[in-house]
Amino acid sequence: MSTFLFRLARWSFDHRRVVLLLWIVVAAGAIALSAASGGKESDNFTIPGTESQRAANLLTEKVPAFSGGQTQIVFAVPAGQKVTDAGPKAGIEAAVANIAKVPQVVSASNPFAAAGAVSPNGRAALGQVLYNAVPASVTDATLDKLQAAVAPAEAAGVQVEYSGSVYPGWLTKLSELPELIGLVIAFCILAIALGAALAAALPIVTAIVGVLITTMLITALASVVDVASASTTVAIMLGLSCGIDYGLFILLRHRNNLVLGMDVGDAVALAAGTAGSSVVFAGLTVIVALCGLALAGIPFLAVMGLTAAGAVFIALLIALTLLPAVLGFAGTKITRFFNTRLRPGHHRKVAETAAREPHRTFGARWARFVVRWNIPVLIVGLCFMGVLAIPAFHAHLGLPSGSSKPTSDTSRRAYDLTAENFGPGYNGPLTIVAEPVTSAQTAQSMAAAVAKEPGIASAAPLVVQNGVVVIRAIPTTGPNDQATADLVNRLRDDRTAIAGGTGASVLVGGLTASNIDTSNKLSGALPIFLIAVIGLAFLLLTFAFRTILVPLKSIVGFLLSVAAASGLEVALFQWGWGEKLLGITKGETISFLPIIMLAIIFGLSSDYEVFVVSRIKESFTKTGHARQAVVEGTGHSARAVTAAALIMFAIFAAFMFAHDPIIKAIGFSFAAGVLLDAFVVRLTLVPAVMAIAGARFWYHPQWFAKYVPDPDIEGERLEERFNAEHEVQYAAAAPRDSA
Repeated sequence: MSTFLFRLARWSFDHRRVVLLLWIVVAAGAIALSAASGGKESDNFTIPGTESQRAANLLTEKVPAFSGGQTQIVFAVPAGQKVTDAGPKAGIEAAVANIAKVPQVVSASNPFAAAGAVSPNGRAALGQVLYNAVPASVTDATLDKLQAAVAPAEAAGVQVEYSGSVYPGWLTKLSELPELIGLVIAFCILAIALGAALAAALPIVTAIVGVLITTMLITALASVVDVASASTTVAIMLGLSCGIDYGLFILLRHRNNLVLGMDVGDAVALAAGTAGSSVVFAGLTVIVALCGLALAGIPFLAVMGLTAAGAVFIALLIALTLLPAVLGFAGTKITRFFNTRLRPGHHRKVAETAAREPHRTFGARWARFVVRWNIPVLIVGLCFMGVLAIPAFHAHLGLPSGSSKPTSDTSRRAYDLTAENFGPGYNGPLTIVAEPVTSAQTAQSMAAAVAKEPGIASAAPLVVQNGVVVIRAIPTTGPNDQATADLVNRLRDDRTAIAGGTGASVLVGGLTASNIDTSNKLSGALPIFLIAVIGLAFLLLTFAFRTILVPLKSIVGFLLSVAAASGLEVALFQWGWGEKLLGITKGETISFLPIIMLAIIFGLSSDYEVFVVSRIKESFTKTGHARQAVVEGTGHSARAVTAAALIMFAIFAAFMFAHDPIIKAIGFSFAAGVLLDAFVVRLTLVPAVMAIAGARFWYHPQWFAKYVPDPDIEGERLEERFNAEHEVQYAAAAPRDSA
C-alpha cells in the first residue's frame, strides 16, 4: 500500500494543475447537482417494524386526515383572566376560523367546542391543526400563514405558542457559526503547532473543499431520500475534523522531510507513502464504523451513518491527492516559520529538533515518564476513566420533547404552559387505532376501556372512518417519563381487553409511542452493531499490525472512552450539572446518541491508535527493544496526535453553540470522547500497557506471517528502497521525522 500511495502522491504532485482542476470540476458539479435537485432536509422519521409505524401506515391508508402533520396551539391568558372571557374567546375563535382557511390545513379544532380543550383553571385552551401532508411536506409558506392567522388572538392579549410534529420554527436551522468558530480555533492550534501561517492554512482549506462537496451531495441526496438535519451536522463535523487531521499527519511528515533536506516532490511522495498508509487505515476504520449504523434498522440513522462515511471518504481522497498537489504549489514556502523579536528562530528550532532529535521533544519526555511509572499511571488512568463513567449507568434514554428546548423556543413555552394548566400528559397524547370498528357505540366502549387503564387521565374517540376508530388517550405523566413507556407497554398487553370481544386489531401509536419504540429498537440493535463493527475493525487492525493484542487493546480503550464520555454527557445534560455552566437544558439522554457515539468514537479512537502504535511498531522493528520502542513511538506521534485531537475537540465543541439540544449533545459527546481517548487512553494508558507487556505485544503465529500479507503500514520497506535509491542525495536525511 505504501508504494501505491507514494506513486499516487508523486503523480498528484507532478500533475498538480490537472489534479486541482479535477477537484474544482467535482466541486462545481456537486454545487450544480445540489441546485438542480431542490433537495432539503427532513426530520420526518419512519421506524419500520414497530407498532407505532404500523399504526401510522394504517392511518395513512384509511384515515388520511390523521396521517399528516399536526400542530397543537396553546392559547393562554395572564393570571386573573380566563380564555372564556369575551375578548380572548372572540380572538381565539377568529384565529381558529382563519387557520381553517390556510393552505394544506385539513381541519382546525375550536377549543370551546371540544371536550377537555379548556384547562380547569380557565387560563389556557388547546387547538389542534391537521394537515394534508406529512411534516416534511408542510411548506414554510403554510406555517407563515398559520402564524399570521392567529393575529386576532394576539390582539386580544392572548399568548400563542406552538408544538406538535410540525409548527412554525420546527426545523433546525443550521448556523455557520459553529463551523466558523471551529475553523478559527483549528487555525490557531495549527499555527502554534506548525509555526507557519501557510502550513496552518493548507489542511483547513483542503478540508473545507471536502465539506463543500459533501454538503452539496447530501442536499442532492435529500431530493430522493429523507435526510435528517442532524445527518448534515454530523457529516460536517467529521468532514472538517477528519479532513484537517488527515492533512495534518501528511503535512507534518512532508515538512520534516523538507527540513531534512529532501526535494519537494520526494518529500511529498514519501510523506504520503508513510503517514498516508496510517491515514488510509484510520479512515477505513472510521468508515466501517459509520456504515455499521445501517445495522440498527432505522432509516434516518442509516442515512446519517452513510452520509458521514461519505464525508470521511471524500476527506481521505483529498488528503491523498489534492493535498500533495497543493503542497507542490506551496513548494519550500511551507517551511517559512513565524519569527518574533522575543524568540527569533524559535519555530524553526522546534521543527528541526522534532525532525533530527525527536528524543528531546515534550512528547518524548512524557513517554519516558509513562513508561517509567507504567503501573501507577495505569491504575490512576483506569480509576479516572471509571469515575467519569459512573453516571452512564443511570442514563434515561428518550427523544427530545419540548421540555428539552431552551425557553426561547416556542415548543418549550407551549410545553410548560400545557403542563402547568392541563397536566404533563397533554404534551404526549397517545393515538390508539383499531379496526374493524364501524359503530360509534363500539368506539365509545373501547375508549372507556382505555380510560380505565392505570396512568390514563382521559380517552375519547376522535373519528370512526372506513372501519377504523382513532382514540386519543392522555397519560397522567409526561412523554419522556418511564411511567409513560410502561403505560404504552401495558396498553399493548391489554389490547384484547380494549377490543372488548369485538375482534378488532388494536395498535398504540402517536409521536410519544414512536419515540418509545425508537428507543427500544435502538437498544435491541446495539449488541448486533457492536459485534459487527468491532469484529470488522478487529480484522482490519489485525491485518494492519499483524498481531491480535493490539486490536484487543484498542477495543478495550475505546470502550473506556465511550463509557467516560457517556458518563459526562449524562451528568451535564440529564442530571443538569451543565445548566448554568454551559447553558444546557436538562433533559433525557437522546436515544440514538449511544449508538452514534459507539460508531464515531470507535472510528476516531482507531485513528489515534493507528498513528501511535504504527510508530511504536516501526521503532520495535528497527531496534527490537520493546520499552524503548514505546518511548520513541509515542514521542514521535505525540505532537501530531495532540494537535489533531485538539482540532477535533474544537470543531465538535463549537457545535455546542447551536440551539438544538440534539446538536448540543452530539457535539459535547464527540468532543469529550475524542479528548479523553487521545490524551488519557492513546497517549497514556496505551504506552503504559505496552511497556508492561513488552515484546509479547508483537507476537503472532508463524502461519500468520506466512499467509497474511504485510501491508507495510509504517512504510518501512518503502523508506528502505527510497533511501537506497537516494543514498547520496539525502545522506543527511537519516533521522526520522516526528509525524
